[in-house]
Amino acid sequence: MPGWVSVCGVTRIVSVAPERLDRWLTGFGERHGGTAYELGPELVRVAADDGAVAEITVPFGPLVELSRDGLVAHVLADRRLGVLLVRRGGYGAGVFVAGKLTDSKVGSRHVQGTTKAGGWSQQRFARRRENQAREAFAAATEVAVRILAPARLDVLVTGGDRKAIDTVLDDPRLNRLRELVRPPFLGVADPKLKVLEQAGADARAIRIELTDPD
Repeated sequence: MPGWVSVCGVTRIVSVAPERLDRWLTGFGERHGGTAYELGPELVRVAADDGAVAEITVPFGPLVELSRDGLVAHVLADRRLGVLLVRRGGYGAGVFVAGKLTDSKVGSRHVQGTTKAGGWSQQRFARRRENQAREAFAAATEVAVRILAPARLDVLVTGGDRKAIDTVLDDPRLNRLRELVRPPFLGVADPKLKVLEQAGADARAIRIELTDPD
């Protein structure tokens, strides 16, 4: 935000569940003294008397009510959250309501790794690998159409491989989903059910850049 001054010190990133944000803000003030808030639609800055600063990226912004209570209410708002994870070796799609996974599907497809072979063998291998990847992305697309498209989502968070995600969301049946995509983009392993569940928690988490004073 204009006018904000950077603070020298040790900076780290913390993630806080929406249900814990109010208590975290209270604890921040208790640990560091009085606090002052500068609130914007995408970023909230909390500066403490001892020089500590917490910069909070507003999830699923913009923040409309520019106050601490407005921020807490915003992160706790009921949203139907979709998560789509796609990698060459697997895919997962899930719908989360109030943080709980209510509908999901995960799957995998074999895609060969790279090869050191040369010449015609390498070309044949590359064609086979490309066909396998195309089949994997097609399967991921059908799952997204079945699980996510009819779910009346408020927001969609994606992860895995960006090119794979773009390939899936290029399907005309998923036009509305493309408009719902919001950060963060999640780096994940090949999607299994536990990976999908954790991705849902990570998608909801509030990212805070915390700078302690020197």
